[in-house]
Amino acid sequence: MAVERAGLVVHKGRPEAVEASRSVRAWCDDHHVPCAEIDVWDAAEQRRSAREEMEAAGNPDLIVTLGGDGTFLRGARLAAPNDSLLLGIDFGHVGFLTEVPAHDVLQALDAVRESRVTVEARMLLTMRASRPLSLPRELGPLLRYGRRPSLPPPQVRPGCEAGGGWGVALDVLGLNEVVVEKFARDGRVAAAVYFAGRLLACYAGDALLVATPTGSTAYSFAASGPVVSPRAEALVFTPVAAHMVFNRSVLAAPDEPIAMRLLPHSGSAAVSVDGQLRGVLEPGDWIGVYAAPSPLRAVRLGPTDFYGRLRERLRLTDAPATASDAGVPSAWPLTAPPPHDLDHLNLPTLSEGRRLPAVRRADGGV
Repeated sequence: MAVERAGLVVHKGRPEAVEASRSVRAWCDDHHVPCAEIDVWDAAEQRRSAREEMEAAGNPDLIVTLGGDGTFLRGARLAAPNDSLLLGIDFGHVGFLTEVPAHDVLQALDAVRESRVTVEARMLLTMRASRPLSLPRELGPLLRYGRRPSLPPPQVRPGCEAGGGWGVALDVLGLNEVVVEKFARDGRVAAAVYFAGRLLACYAGDALLVATPTGSTAYSFAASGPVVSPRAEALVFTPVAAHMVFNRSVLAAPDEPIAMRLLPHSGSAAVSVDGQLRGVLEPGDWIGVYAAPSPLRAVRLGPTDFYGRLRERLRLTDAPATASDAGVPSAWPLTAPPPHDLDHLNLPTLSEGRRLPAVRRADGGV
């Protein structure tokens, strides 16, 4: 596939990522591909919206991120509204999003140019709100906390109907999750939560979040939510430190929106998208989170081994009682290709007579 223009998102705190960005620029020069670094900011200025960033960079059709999952999320914010391809080069430690090893960066760019890649669709979240989101002036010190300036509140999406109890559509996309969380340590978020327009329950707690399958291994996982295959299509609702007996996650179908309306005695709540504060809700305000019409297009060099990566990155250990059972293979032991009645399933493909190697156990055995 032809690459007309590339955009670079670089983790400046990692010297190896900065060095790799020079290699990417050299590759672009060699192949006559204009390249610009994007999502670059000064400490004294506010960051720009995704559309403003992309327009300033000439609307690149390929975004390359050099860093970990946080850098990949920065790239996703830019690539998604423009339907650009997103290639993540892994300089992280524990994440799940960037899968191309750092030493393969040039080979990955060659593969994209020669159409030797897999384009994986990842569900995105967007939302409507009872009113346009804003950030009060008194939040100034909070917005300056951390390693980067805040993003501006999302604008109202142009061309979408408003009113009639449906609120306004916000021009924002999230790859991992949308979170409604309390501001004050001694406060709480109290909200009525609706699934597909029906009240599920009124919750009170520290936060309420809606995650994609991709985001199920992020904040939702830390809040005891389920791990969901990124190939699935579902919305994962998880309450955080809920003050109630029913504190389980609930999975909704991709066409079932999840709305959260703050109750009259709730405290103010922050709305964050992929870890970035985007606005504040007051009692009576609401947001409705739902699957975006179009997915993110992520570049992979081959099939994604999500479950192998899950075992590796989370350092999953086996039950102690199984320690004496050596020789457990890393995948279902196959000696022949799958039979035809399993053609519709996602299974390992092996040449006939070949076996998969055994997996190394946490105790050092195999």
